[in-house]
Amino acid sequence: MKTKETRICIYPKDVMRITGKSYRQSLRMLHQIKKVYDKSAHQPISVTDFCSYTRLTQEEVIKFLD
Repeated sequence: MKTKETRICIYPKDVMRITGKSYRQSLRMLHQIKKVYDKSAHQPISVTDFCSYTRLTQEEVIKFLD
């Protein structure tokens, strides 16, 4: 039986869909999350990181990743 695959990385377009912000504001938010969690530029932002920063539940965020 196949399970449904979901992404674990968040991109600016995803942040746009979730928050309603512009692309530039979404990019700025992802940079701020990287700074808070001490990630370098090449490391992606995970759904878990995004959820803990925005205090949204993972179920709410995953709905927008499909």
